[in-house]
Amino acid sequence: MLRELLHIFVCGSNKQAPMAGESWKVPTPVKDLAALVEEPPSRFVQREEDRPGSLTVAADMPDPLPIVDLDKLSTADEAAKLRSALQTWGLFLATNHGIDASLIEDLMKASREFFNQPLQERQKYSNLREGTRLQLEGYGSDPVIAHDHILDWSDRLQLKVEPEDERNLAQWPKHPESFRDLLHEYATKTKTVMEKILRAMAKILEIDEEDFINQIGGRPQAYARFNYYPPCPRPELVLGIKAHSDGPLLTVLLVDREVGGLQVQKENKWFNVPSIPHTLVINLGDSLEIMNNGIFKSPVHRVVTNAEKERISLAMLYAVQRDNVLEPAAGLLDEKRPARYRRITEANFLEGVKEHFSKGIRMIETLKI
Repeated sequence: MLRELLHIFVCGSNKQAPMAGESWKVPTPVKDLAALVEEPPSRFVQREEDRPGSLTVAADMPDPLPIVDLDKLSTADEAAKLRSALQTWGLFLATNHGIDASLIEDLMKASREFFNQPLQERQKYSNLREGTRLQLEGYGSDPVIAHDHILDWSDRLQLKVEPEDERNLAQWPKHPESFRDLLHEYATKTKTVMEKILRAMAKILEIDEEDFINQIGGRPQAYARFNYYPPCPRPELVLGIKAHSDGPLLTVLLVDREVGGLQVQKENKWFNVPSIPHTLVINLGDSLEIMNNGIFKSPVHRVVTNAEKERISLAMLYAVQRDNVLEPAAGLLDEKRPARYRRITEANFLEGVKEHFSKGIRMIETLKI
């Protein structure tokens, strides 16, 4: 089966054949594909202007990315550091976040063990449904919306963790045995991190500390997205994840301690985001940009691959309760500061994000007034 799918990738699908007519919707897991090819198949090759080896090659940041001590957010100095980071980059590094280094190490080890299992074991948690339909949860790739959709050089395992009573544990790996307990404990910790940051942001914007917390509702959503980037024989031609901004509220990101790859865009240039062991990368999502009325913007970022080493990351994606309305906080609006974005429910906004992503368009741009 794997070699049949590989033939489709390399040779292209035959639209006249009923069996292969929609095969383009079901990408081969990249981990297994990488073991069989010497060149990335054409469906992964980025347009020349988007390639990491193009004229937009990334550089190290001109100034160090701010490292914010979450234990000291109540102090003026740390609050100023947070404001500077959000205004300049839309993301920052977080230390003293309350998550034990041992928990981080154990969870990353368990994640690596999952991805390094044989294909048939990983496919027990496949996100493939009804032949060619890819759902949000499970193991595989993101949904392929169009035949000419350029694919990312990565596999992922995405699991809903909040609200807790909506978890689909059938999609949660049973091996390694520690995986479920580790993810539950980690998700509990990162939820606290998310709430602490929302309160700190409200405070530096001089609105009620609970305003953003109240806006996200009593049943905010959260997904754990485990990303696996296998080595690529031609990393200058592909992207692990194409350029985008995160649609939800806030992302709490745990990156590989040994292999870099995350890059952020500023003024049409790409910059490498440093990887520091046991430090979280926090970046704003589009939903939070709307809620703060564009004072702090969500950053456009991407992931590049490595020719020799695999890379793993874990993104905790927090989102507003689905039926809540996204709009700028009332305390940030007056006659001199009108709303910059139209109102929309979180459910409709995130659906729009999915539809626009494959076209290289940011949904948030369509809502600007």
